[in-house]
Amino acid sequence: MKVRGQWTRDLAMGVRFAFAGGREGWTRALLTAVGVGLGVALLLLTTAIPSALSARNQRGTDRDDFTYSQNVLPKADDTLVIANTDTTFRGKDVRGRLVEPEGAKAPLPPGVGKFPAKGEMVVSPALEKLLDSGSGRMLRDRLPYRVVGTIGHPGLIGPAELAYYAGETGLANHLASGSVERIDYFGPSREHTQDKLDPILILLIMIIFVVLLLPVGVFIAAAVRFGGERRDRRLAALRLVGADGRMARRIAGGEALAGALLGLVLGTVFFLAGRQLAGVLVVRDISVFPSDLNPSPALVALVAVAVPAAAVLVTLFALRGVVIEPLGVVRTAKPPRRRLWWRLLLPLAGLGLLYPMVGQGNRNGNFNEWMVIGGTVLLLVGVTALLPWIVEAAVNRLDAGSVSWQLAVRRLQLSSGTAARMVNGIAVAVAGAIALQMLFAGVEHDYTKETTNDLSRAQMQIYLRGDIPLAEAARQIAATNGVRHASAISQGSLGEKAKEPDNTVEAAAGTCAELREVARLSSCRDGDVFVVQGGNYDAKTKELTTAGRTLYFDPAYTGSTHHTVAWKVPPGIKAAAEREDPTGYARGGLLFTPGALPAGTMAGMVQQVYVSLKPSVPDADDYVRNTAARLDRLADVNTMAASRQSLQFRSIRTGLFVGATCVLLLIGASLLVSQLEQLRERKKLLSSLVAFGTRRRTLSLSVLWQTAIPIALGLLLASVVGLTLGAVLLRMTGETVTVDWASVLSMTGIGAGVVLAVTLLSLPPLLRLMRPDGLRTE
Repeated sequence: MKVRGQWTRDLAMGVRFAFAGGREGWTRALLTAVGVGLGVALLLLTTAIPSALSARNQRGTDRDDFTYSQNVLPKADDTLVIANTDTTFRGKDVRGRLVEPEGAKAPLPPGVGKFPAKGEMVVSPALEKLLDSGSGRMLRDRLPYRVVGTIGHPGLIGPAELAYYAGETGLANHLASGSVERIDYFGPSREHTQDKLDPILILLIMIIFVVLLLPVGVFIAAAVRFGGERRDRRLAALRLVGADGRMARRIAGGEALAGALLGLVLGTVFFLAGRQLAGVLVVRDISVFPSDLNPSPALVALVAVAVPAAAVLVTLFALRGVVIEPLGVVRTAKPPRRRLWWRLLLPLAGLGLLYPMVGQGNRNGNFNEWMVIGGTVLLLVGVTALLPWIVEAAVNRLDAGSVSWQLAVRRLQLSSGTAARMVNGIAVAVAGAIALQMLFAGVEHDYTKETTNDLSRAQMQIYLRGDIPLAEAARQIAATNGVRHASAISQGSLGEKAKEPDNTVEAAAGTCAELREVARLSSCRDGDVFVVQGGNYDAKTKELTTAGRTLYFDPAYTGSTHHTVAWKVPPGIKAAAEREDPTGYARGGLLFTPGALPAGTMAGMVQQVYVSLKPSVPDADDYVRNTAARLDRLADVNTMAASRQSLQFRSIRTGLFVGATCVLLLIGASLLVSQLEQLRERKKLLSSLVAFGTRRRTLSLSVLWQTAIPIALGLLLASVVGLTLGAVLLRMTGETVTVDWASVLSMTGIGAGVVLAVTLLSLPPLLRLMRPDGLRTE
């Protein structure tokens, strides 16, 4: 109890010195608080991300409106017919729905007060703003509805989401299409389950959190050591009035505790400001409502306890080798050479934890999360342990050069630890980023599938209803601004029976020129019918296309609308060879020219249009979407791509981008605060040099060299550790170790760019400090 009371009294005395020690104490406490506050704010934002994503996902699930069921729900007083009319405008997704209530108890979409009538729509605030702006005029042509209201918070996943519900009639006639359903509730489907993350994606998420959060901890640890040299002189004065060495160290811990506690307050303020700012920020189409950013109470309590405790422990650790005597502090002498052996133990221990999981991949269950996190933390913390030794060893070998160079080198030789602390955080961040980029590049091929699309023939694919005249659809789309060529094909099926056939054969219809896009024809004229064998799904083509057999267009199935038309196979059908269409699909079955189609068959077919665009025309794809919407309000327009990436993988990469952006901002802000604190410490020295005639340019260059040398060494170490960690992670996933040098160089360049920007921002205060009046003292 006596020891505990002594600790409490000494810590409390340190807190009083911080707040009642005049301008010097307040300045140091404020600098510490700003550095700690920035880190705390990012910690709180990071701990709030899971709740924000969970809230987004929950609202997205609550408004689910497709059941993925094969059975059509019967019409009732509580049913709603809803159609998916999602679209894209200038690269941004627009969520669209057409709604037709079938009774007074039809379920309302979340966030919607009442159903819009035909020709009306309710929109999200972001979409309303876009439609009212000049840049949204083209989208306004695609959505010819009158805005009568806005979608509330419960119906949107984020404040920047573009979404609308429009009233329509006659939707029940199209229940057979995949984009129209009858529902009696909004919410998750009973027949659809979410895909679970595989072990490699879980590994990616774990590494991302470690890589993003560890630099924050490093910055907080560095921030509580601001003003160390002047603090040591005050501790010497305390020894002079009777305090022993242990008491002096505890008082120093109390000063750091005061800055940390004030940092918690500032961090909370920064967090609340950042949370409000999150409502107007959009990063890669991701936005969140400020109310969603609610950190877990347990994590908030952990931050509130861990940060002050870390401040005290870091201060005591920093003073372990400092001899505080009544007449001075033995830190001004040259410190003893740092030892290397124990610094190597951290990364070696990290490799030891990760090594048992090498080669595990996706086949042997989940990776041990504690071993992954522990091994990664030890490897990256090894950067902070090795960097002071590397900086000391390097600067001790530097010698001759210009005056600015010698000033910088001498300063680094006297305080290499301080210089290393400044760049520790950025080195850890760069090392982690390099490892993550290697891991992403190594596993990307597992989540990216090459498509069979031939982009030299078409870049867009449009599906229209069968009652749209094929020739008119092709003509209007071909005449659209930005379209080089359009080819329209009708497609459907014929069955052996009019109802519930066991066997079917594909059918396609179009002009001779359009049929040549999907088959190889020797000769063709209107009225011809062709048979293609050897397609992807033509096992019964030969059996079903014998002369004299009766087949049925659009045969009826339970629960679907149909337009069944009988057709007898004529003798002498021409043979055609298969040819892949622009999507890479090789069709089989029957091909019809317009003159050979029986009357009424088009209503049971789907029109498919392949569109080739002119690259020189801006917004060509949006012009095509507008034309398709005029032709068919339920048109399905797809942009063809050479490859498609897993949505889960893309989401994780987007999360990394958002988090890395926040960490980079923290790195820049914390480095700037640290740089200003270092300049404040050397105010009298700089003023003395100027008074003796040293040129300001020389001093400015010396400050630049003092930053550049540790940064260069830190980035070199970060590259080595990042490459090592990346190689181990790739071996854990079972992938071949390859180095993405472009990513390595880009990550290193970004780190160097942040430091250069901070150095430039610190030049104005540096010039102010280099005035002779800085020699005045009290």
